[in-house]
Amino acid sequence: MVVYLRGRFVVALAAAAFALAGCSTASGPESRGGSPGVSAVSGGVTGDATLQVVQSLPPPANTNNGADQLISPSDVLDVGVFQVSDLNRTVQVDSAGNVSLPLVGTQKAAGLTVRALEASLEREYGSKYLQNPDVTVFMKESAGQKVTVDGEVNRAGIYPIPANTTLLQIVALAGGFRPVADVSKVYVFRQVGPKQLVANMNVEAVRNGAQPDPKIYGGDKVVVFSSSSKVAFQNLKESLGMVANAGRFVPVPY
Repeated sequence: MVVYLRGRFVVALAAAAFALAGCSTASGPESRGGSPGVSAVSGGVTGDATLQVVQSLPPPANTNNGADQLISPSDVLDVGVFQVSDLNRTVQVDSAGNVSLPLVGTQKAAGLTVRALEASLEREYGSKYLQNPDVTVFMKESAGQKVTVDGEVNRAGIYPIPANTTLLQIVALAGGFRPVADVSKVYVFRQVGPKQLVANMNVEAVRNGAQPDPKIYGGDKVVVFSSSSKVAFQNLKESLGMVANAGRFVPVPY
């Protein structure tokens, strides 16, 4: 006599899957002690530096307190002069931090914000060549402004970003979340001076308008954790699929 143990095996698989789910949690960095909103995580990151969990991330030290990112060597800039199209140029900042432009020649760019460079160029053009020039500078590419996206996204990788990029834009850039992602456990790591900081961003709350969409800076690392319940359910679905296929063909002696 031959019988198929498909039903009992499915129940056993389901029990095993949810038992594993109870043993594993999708937790991020944990707060331990310290003042409210800032907690040290055991273990150094580099040297004596300590990773700190914070409720919100301050801008990096090189961003003019978040008002604007500073121009760096190898950045590509679009420079335009209103109603004087012959002076418009796309230029790359050289290794010395300079750009070369018509009439005014070599100009210092690295270390300035885009607004500061606009003001500097308006003074240069206005002093000798133009009356009340209106100069605009747009950062087309920023070689030093790259963000690492890892974890439960469809296209993990390193992405160059323009100024004023937000967390939702970064998630979209990485192809969105994978099915097992926990959108309430998105961690952003940031170096601020000598400190390595990390904050938990709840993307669902951002999407709903309950929290602002945080700004992301070059050098940030965005890690999306998985949901243990979603992982368990995915494993169960895959297991049930395998059993369904195997149950049709594999006889088990009774």
